[in-house]
Amino acid sequence: MTPRSLEDRRLIHRQDSARVQADAFRDLRTRLLTLGGKQNFVTLVVPVGHGSGGSFVARNLALAFAFDEIKTALLVDCDALHPSQHTAMGVDPVNGGLMDYLRDSSSGLQQIQYPTGIPRVHLIPNGGRHEISGEYFTSPRARTMIDSLRGSNPDRYLILDGPSVLNSPDARILSELADLVVLVAGYGKVTMKNIDEAAANFEPEKLAGVVFNDLP
Repeated sequence: MTPRSLEDRRLIHRQDSARVQADAFRDLRTRLLTLGGKQNFVTLVVPVGHGSGGSFVARNLALAFAFDEIKTALLVDCDALHPSQHTAMGVDPVNGGLMDYLRDSSSGLQQIQYPTGIPRVHLIPNGGRHEISGEYFTSPRARTMIDSLRGSNPDRYLILDGPSVLNSPDARILSELADLVVLVAGYGKVTMKNIDEAAANFEPEKLAGVVFNDLP
Protein backbone atom coordinates (compact mmCIF):
# COMPACT_ATOMS: atom_id res chain seq x y z
CA MET A 1 0.00 0.00 0.00
CA THR A 2 1.09 3.58 -0.60
CA PRO A 3 1.53 5.95 2.38
CA ARG A 4 -1.66 7.75 1.31
CA SER A 5 -3.71 4.54 1.22
CA LEU A 6 -2.28 3.52 4.61
CA GLU A 7 -3.29 6.86 6.09
CA ASP A 8 -6.76 6.55 4.61
CA ARG A 9 -7.08 3.26 6.50
CA ARG A 10 -5.58 4.83 9.66
CA LEU A 11 -2.49 2.63 9.46
CA ILE A 12 0.99 3.75 10.47
CA HIS A 13 3.96 3.79 8.09
CA ARG A 14 7.57 4.94 8.01
CA GLN A 15 7.11 8.30 6.27
CA ASP A 16 7.30 11.64 8.10
CA SER A 17 3.56 12.32 7.74
CA ALA A 18 2.83 9.52 10.23
CA ARG A 19 5.94 9.79 12.39
CA VAL A 20 4.22 10.82 15.63
CA GLN A 21 1.74 7.96 15.48
CA ALA A 22 4.37 5.46 14.34
CA ASP A 23 6.71 6.44 17.16
CA ALA A 24 3.92 5.95 19.70
CA PHE A 25 3.33 2.40 18.48
CA ARG A 26 7.05 1.70 18.31
CA ASP A 27 7.28 2.71 21.96
CA LEU A 28 4.39 0.40 22.84
CA ARG A 29 6.08 -2.44 20.95
CA THR A 30 9.37 -1.83 22.79
CA ARG A 31 7.62 -1.92 26.18
CA LEU A 32 5.92 -5.20 25.31
CA LEU A 33 9.19 -6.73 24.11
CA THR A 34 10.75 -5.80 27.44
CA LEU A 35 7.93 -7.53 29.30
CA GLY A 36 7.72 -10.50 26.94
CA GLY A 37 11.35 -11.54 27.14
CA LYS A 38 13.44 -13.16 24.43
CA GLN A 39 10.82 -15.49 22.96
CA ASN A 40 7.93 -14.46 20.74
CA PHE A 41 4.65 -13.98 22.56
CA VAL A 42 0.90 -13.47 22.16
CA THR A 43 -0.60 -10.08 23.00
CA LEU A 44 -4.33 -9.60 23.54
CA VAL A 45 -5.54 -6.05 22.82
CA VAL A 46 -8.98 -5.29 24.25
CA PRO A 47 -10.93 -2.05 24.67
CA VAL A 48 -12.44 -1.20 28.02
CA GLY A 49 -15.74 -0.39 26.30
CA HIS A 50 -16.96 -0.64 22.73
CA GLY A 51 -15.82 2.32 20.66
CA SER A 52 -12.57 2.87 22.56
CA GLY A 53 -10.42 2.01 19.54
CA GLY A 54 -9.10 -1.41 20.46
CA SER A 55 -9.06 -2.65 16.86
CA PHE A 56 -7.19 0.48 15.74
CA VAL A 57 -4.52 -0.12 18.38
CA ALA A 58 -4.30 -3.86 17.61
CA ARG A 59 -3.67 -3.49 13.88
CA ASN A 60 -1.15 -0.68 14.26
CA LEU A 61 0.68 -2.60 16.97
CA ALA A 62 0.97 -5.46 14.48
CA LEU A 63 2.46 -3.06 11.94
CA ALA A 64 4.91 -1.74 14.54
CA PHE A 65 6.21 -5.26 15.16
CA ALA A 66 6.64 -5.73 11.40
CA PHE A 67 8.68 -2.52 11.11
CA ASP A 68 11.53 -4.70 12.40
CA GLU A 69 12.66 -6.64 9.33
CA ILE A 70 13.56 -9.73 11.35
CA LYS A 71 10.05 -9.97 12.85
CA THR A 72 6.65 -10.81 11.41
CA ALA A 73 3.21 -10.13 12.81
CA LEU A 74 -0.03 -12.06 12.63
CA LEU A 75 -3.17 -10.12 13.51
CA VAL A 76 -6.11 -12.29 14.61
CA ASP A 77 -9.59 -10.74 14.69
CA CYS A 78 -11.26 -12.33 17.74
CA ASP A 79 -14.14 -9.86 18.02
CA ALA A 80 -17.06 -12.02 16.90
CA LEU A 81 -19.69 -9.33 17.46
CA HIS A 82 -17.86 -6.50 15.71
CA PRO A 83 -15.34 -7.98 13.23
CA SER A 84 -13.57 -5.16 11.44
CA GLN A 85 -9.98 -6.02 10.62
CA HIS A 86 -10.66 -7.51 7.18
CA THR A 87 -12.29 -4.23 6.12
CA ALA A 88 -9.59 -2.05 7.63
CA MET A 89 -6.81 -4.11 6.08
CA GLY A 90 -8.53 -4.51 2.71
CA VAL A 91 -8.71 -8.31 2.88
CA ASP A 92 -11.43 -10.38 1.22
CA PRO A 93 -11.82 -13.49 3.45
CA VAL A 94 -12.81 -15.83 0.62
CA ASN A 95 -11.61 -18.91 2.54
CA GLY A 96 -13.38 -18.01 5.76
CA GLY A 97 -11.76 -17.00 9.00
CA LEU A 98 -11.17 -17.75 12.64
CA MET A 99 -14.65 -18.85 13.68
CA ASP A 100 -14.96 -21.05 10.61
CA TYR A 101 -11.71 -22.78 11.55
CA LEU A 102 -12.70 -23.26 15.20
CA ARG A 103 -16.12 -24.67 14.23
CA ASP A 104 -15.00 -26.97 11.44
CA SER A 105 -12.25 -29.52 12.13
CA SER A 106 -11.78 -30.05 8.40
CA SER A 107 -10.72 -26.43 7.83
CA GLY A 108 -7.02 -25.77 7.29
CA LEU A 109 -5.13 -23.21 9.33
CA GLN A 110 -2.95 -22.04 6.47
CA GLN A 111 -5.88 -21.10 4.24
CA ILE A 112 -7.28 -18.53 6.70
CA GLN A 113 -3.99 -16.59 6.97
CA TYR A 114 -4.24 -13.75 4.45
CA PRO A 115 -1.53 -11.40 3.18
CA THR A 116 -2.38 -7.75 3.81
CA GLY A 117 -0.21 -6.05 1.21
CA ILE A 118 2.03 -4.84 4.05
CA PRO A 119 5.39 -6.60 4.33
CA ARG A 120 5.57 -9.24 7.10
CA VAL A 121 1.96 -8.69 8.24
CA HIS A 122 -0.75 -11.34 7.84
CA LEU A 123 -4.34 -11.39 9.03
CA ILE A 124 -6.69 -14.06 10.27
CA PRO A 125 -10.12 -12.42 9.91
CA ASN A 126 -12.99 -13.37 12.18
CA GLY A 127 -15.07 -14.86 9.42
CA GLY A 128 -18.36 -13.09 10.07
CA ARG A 129 -20.51 -11.85 12.91
CA HIS A 130 -21.34 -14.43 15.61
CA GLU A 131 -23.47 -13.99 18.73
CA ILE A 132 -21.83 -16.83 20.68
CA SER A 133 -18.09 -17.45 20.54
CA GLY A 134 -16.78 -18.04 24.07
CA GLU A 135 -17.01 -21.83 23.96
CA TYR A 136 -14.89 -21.87 20.80
CA PHE A 137 -12.13 -19.88 22.51
CA THR A 138 -12.05 -22.33 25.43
CA SER A 139 -11.78 -25.36 23.14
CA PRO A 140 -8.58 -27.41 22.84
CA ARG A 141 -8.61 -26.53 19.13
CA ALA A 142 -8.16 -22.83 19.98
CA ARG A 143 -5.17 -23.52 22.24
CA THR A 144 -3.61 -25.86 19.69
CA MET A 145 -4.10 -23.20 16.99
CA ILE A 146 -2.32 -20.51 19.02
CA ASP A 147 0.54 -22.85 19.94
CA SER A 148 0.92 -23.87 16.30
CA LEU A 149 0.91 -20.30 15.00
CA ARG A 150 3.53 -19.20 17.50
CA GLY A 151 5.66 -22.34 17.43
CA SER A 152 5.94 -22.61 13.65
CA ASN A 153 7.85 -19.31 13.39
CA PRO A 154 9.95 -18.01 16.33
CA ASP A 155 10.03 -14.53 14.75
CA ARG A 156 6.22 -14.27 14.54
CA TYR A 157 4.34 -12.12 17.07
CA LEU A 158 0.62 -12.72 17.47
CA ILE A 159 -1.77 -9.85 18.15
CA LEU A 160 -5.28 -10.87 19.19
CA ASP A 161 -7.92 -8.19 18.65
CA GLY A 162 -10.58 -8.90 21.27
CA PRO A 163 -14.01 -7.51 22.16
CA SER A 164 -14.65 -4.90 24.82
CA VAL A 165 -14.11 -6.10 28.38
CA LEU A 166 -17.23 -4.55 29.88
CA ASN A 167 -19.55 -5.77 27.12
CA SER A 168 -18.46 -9.37 26.63
CA PRO A 169 -17.01 -12.25 28.67
CA ASP A 170 -14.92 -13.23 25.64
CA ALA A 171 -12.14 -10.78 26.55
CA ARG A 172 -11.43 -12.60 29.83
CA ILE A 173 -11.70 -15.99 28.09
CA LEU A 174 -9.25 -14.91 25.37
CA SER A 175 -6.72 -13.80 27.97
CA GLU A 176 -6.13 -17.49 28.72
CA LEU A 177 -4.64 -17.77 25.23
CA ALA A 178 -2.38 -14.73 25.60
CA ASP A 179 0.87 -13.93 27.39
CA LEU A 180 0.19 -10.21 27.75
CA VAL A 181 -2.96 -8.07 27.81
CA VAL A 182 -3.18 -4.43 26.69
CA LEU A 183 -6.27 -2.45 27.71
CA VAL A 184 -7.40 0.39 25.44
CA ALA A 185 -9.30 3.27 27.00
CA GLY A 186 -10.98 5.74 24.67
CA TYR A 187 -10.34 9.26 25.89
CA GLY A 188 -13.56 10.72 27.30
CA LYS A 189 -15.46 7.48 26.66
CA VAL A 190 -14.70 5.53 29.83
CA THR A 191 -14.13 6.45 33.46
CA MET A 192 -11.33 5.43 35.81
CA LYS A 193 -13.86 3.18 37.52
CA ASN A 194 -14.53 1.49 34.17
CA ILE A 195 -10.79 0.97 33.67
CA ASP A 196 -10.39 -0.52 37.15
CA GLU A 197 -13.35 -2.84 36.56
CA ALA A 198 -11.91 -3.96 33.23
CA ALA A 199 -8.42 -4.51 34.63
CA ALA A 200 -9.81 -6.72 37.41
CA ASN A 201 -10.78 -9.32 34.79
CA PHE A 202 -7.15 -10.24 34.09
CA GLU A 203 -4.29 -11.83 35.97
CA PRO A 204 -2.04 -9.00 37.23
CA GLU A 205 1.09 -10.64 35.80
CA LYS A 206 -0.46 -10.61 32.31
CA LEU A 207 -1.75 -7.06 32.33
CA ALA A 208 0.86 -5.01 30.49
CA GLY A 209 -0.90 -1.66 30.93
CA VAL A 210 -3.44 0.76 29.55
CA VAL A 211 -3.27 2.65 26.24
CA PHE A 212 -5.23 5.91 26.18
CA ASN A 213 -6.50 6.33 22.65
CA ASP A 214 -7.66 9.46 20.80
CA LEU A 215 -6.15 11.99 23.17
CA PRO A 216 -6.99 15.61 22.26
